[in-house]
Amino acid sequence: PDLDKWADIIAHFVKDDGVFFMADFHPVVWMFDDDFTKIQYAYNNREVIKTDKSGTYTDPNAAIHLAEYGWNHSISEILNALIQHGLHIENFNEFMYAPYSCFAHSIEVEKNKWQIKGLENKIPMVYSLLARKQ
Repeated sequence: PDLDKWADIIAHFVKDDGVFFMADFHPVVWMFDDDFTKIQYAYNNREVIKTDKSGTYTDPNAAIHLAEYGWNHSISEILNALIQHGLHIENFNEFMYAPYSCFAHSIEVEKNKWQIKGLENKIPMVYSLLARKQ
């Protein structure tokens, strides 16, 4: 998707001196194949990522099959799109864990902190940012 349009919509709906907060999976996570055994996509991948999924995040064994489409945008693309639309980044954090088990080979390293087995504390899993409209 077009991050310029995305940031424009955010800037339109956030009031002056209002804040925008987001947390999402880190783009590094989306570089890997589904089994986290190899890097399959570039960090700044420009192509759609299509994966076939079964189950849901709440029930991995559910009899649901679907195609999932996603895009990988680098952190700098995301931050710069917001900055160019008048938002000031006040806080940015990266976390070495996911808040729930949602990837293959996830292990709980602490209560409600999940990492990929074999990649523990090696890759960021989630990021968050807080931006204020100027």
